[in-house]
Amino acid sequence: MHELLLKIIPDGTIPVSMLPDKTISESANLFSELPSSLPEELIEILVDAPNVRIERIVSTGHASPPGFWYDQAESEWVVVLRGEAVLEFEDEVQILKPGDYVLIPPHRKHRVNSTSLTEPTIWLAVFFGGEKTDPAQRVAACDIIGAAHHW
Repeated sequence: MHELLLKIIPDGTIPVSMLPDKTISESANLFSELPSSLPEELIEILVDAPNVRIERIVSTGHASPPGFWYDQAESEWVVVLRGEAVLEFEDEVQILKPGDYVLIPPHRKHRVNSTSLTEPTIWLAVFFGGEKTDPAQRVAACDIIGAAHHW
């Protein structure tokens, strides 16, 4: 089929009208619709595929409660796009500013020590590999012990 498309369209582009509906692109802006304050972190799933999940997370002064640690079965690559955050691991602390990212291997315990109080902190998190963690269960686990509230 690819050869047929190249014969029809020599430059290799494919008009939207020729694509199946499920491949139509969806677009948005990661910096739009930012609330100034939130009772809990805002987690939006942007992509949820069998091998990867991408989330936009908005924090406004949120932190994990004392003693709470994330222990996920998936790898997580996370970047701070705006604001600031302090991630705590069992053996180190990392301050993340816009553009800073970290790759967290499966089962590396970590917690959010703090996020900016002066502006929303916008994270982009990519989860992949390992057993897929249901984001609703991850958030519910945090809510049970209050991880999604201001501390």
